[in-house]
Amino acid sequence: MEFLGLPLIILAAVVIFGFKAVCIVPQQEAHVVERLGKFHSVLEPGLNFLIPFLDRVAYKHTQKEIPLDVPSQVCITRDNIQLTVDGIIYFQVTDPKLASYGSSNYVLAITQLAQTTLRSVIGRMEMDKTFEEREDTNRAVVAALDEAAVSWGVKVLRYEIKDLVPPQEILRAMQAQTTAEREKRARIAQSEGLKIEQINLASGQREAEIQKSEGEAQAAINASNGEKVAKINQAQGEAEAIRLVAQASADAIRTVAEAIRTEGGDEAVKLKVAEQYVEAFAKLAKESNTLIMPANVADIGSLVSAGMKIVEGAKVPAVKAQ
Repeated sequence: MEFLGLPLIILAAVVIFGFKAVCIVPQQEAHVVERLGKFHSVLEPGLNFLIPFLDRVAYKHTQKEIPLDVPSQVCITRDNIQLTVDGIIYFQVTDPKLASYGSSNYVLAITQLAQTTLRSVIGRMEMDKTFEEREDTNRAVVAALDEAAVSWGVKVLRYEIKDLVPPQEILRAMQAQTTAEREKRARIAQSEGLKIEQINLASGQREAEIQKSEGEAQAAINASNGEKVAKINQAQGEAEAIRLVAQASADAIRTVAEAIRTEGGDEAVKLKVAEQYVEAFAKLAKESNTLIMPANVADIGSLVSAGMKIVEGAKVPAVKAQ
């Protein structure tokens, strides 16, 4: 039995030794190994071998990006306004050795440094600027943390302010200010609208008056032109009428002259003159009570002879003209 127990003890020792000698490191992790209490090496992801009872894994670090919530704190601005501010830090372990031996608790160190840096940055700003310049505040905190975290084996990637809460009195004052500002913009917008409306109305009225005056001027020009054309047409009509009357008279005279030169024309003229003479005296008797008679009124033949002499006197120039 003693010979059977010894191999079992040896086998158990070998198994334990084998488990102690093998170390498997997951991806994105780093294990810090100490040999006899002193830093020896950093194990990379994968299969690694250790010397049992001499080497031990003292620290295990994840190399993933780690979000760290920074507790809220009260910060006083340059204009003595208290603000409750909290944020979140994103960091990553870049040097496992420094992360193990550079600080006893690098998470606590980063948190405390973030709070003190944030108070310092907020203290140099007025309250209104803290809302407007969040990006500048975040960059200032990241720069301060990254500079100090180098000795801790940590890289601070970014810092974000989550909440920035002023006191209730300040909130009410800010809301009142915002309401007043919005009312002011609304009144300005309304006044601008009324101004534009008045300008448009005045422009429209001016344009309408211009159009009206131009229309009246055009109408007057058209009327003047129409009147001028009408007068011209009337004058041309009257001239044409006079010309036609003169033409008709000339034609009538020419016809009478030709009729006189024909056979029996003299007797026809004598008869026509005698008829007109008698007709003229008849009209005089009807139109007036007083009648002046020639001395030889009874001698109609002599009167007709006198008229024919006048006609014959007019014929002689016409014959010579031919």
